[in-house]
Amino acid sequence: MLRAADILCALSGLVLASPVLLVLLIAGYVDTRAPLFRQQRVGAGETPFMLTKFRTMKPDTRHVPTHEADAAAITPLGRFLRKSKLDELPQLWNVLAGDMSIVGPRPCLPSQTQLIEARRARGVFNARPGITGLGQISGVDMSTPEKLAELDQQMLGSLTLASYCRYILLTMTGKGSGDRVRDKMQ
Repeated sequence: MLRAADILCALSGLVLASPVLLVLLIAGYVDTRAPLFRQQRVGAGETPFMLTKFRTMKPDTRHVPTHEADAAAITPLGRFLRKSKLDELPQLWNVLAGDMSIVGPRPCLPSQTQLIEARRARGVFNARPGITGLGQISGVDMSTPEKLAELDQQMLGSLTLASYCRYILLTMTGKGSGDRVRDKMQ
């Protein structure tokens, strides 16, 4: 049932957002000359996949978890994309491909071993990773791996079509702050 909802939401989102996607692709090209960002992430069953997002940081930024990245690497367009969460729109293609769900635990980098261990211990990798979830709307990011894995497990244990729709609605209305980025002074 939730996979059908994923496909319906992803297709609808891509069709409805196609003008926005086009404008953001052009703006991203002007901003960095490389509007899309692809990065290997850990998916269901700990299988790696390539996640696609709009680029929010300078192209030469190190591939590290967001909370370890330098805030100075975020472009002006990137700040807007992160705040509005529009940087996530290209992940709808990942949902259609079956690598992700709309709602699920945010996919981590293979280098985030502490989070991987915490999620493995809680059975979180039995589900597809998602664009949004309980951690995101609660303001908990990957800088607190144990807490995030607990919330992932809690969300997956009680995920219904109603809660799935609730997570999407809360995300679209601005609930949650996204992953923290290191301040320049740190």
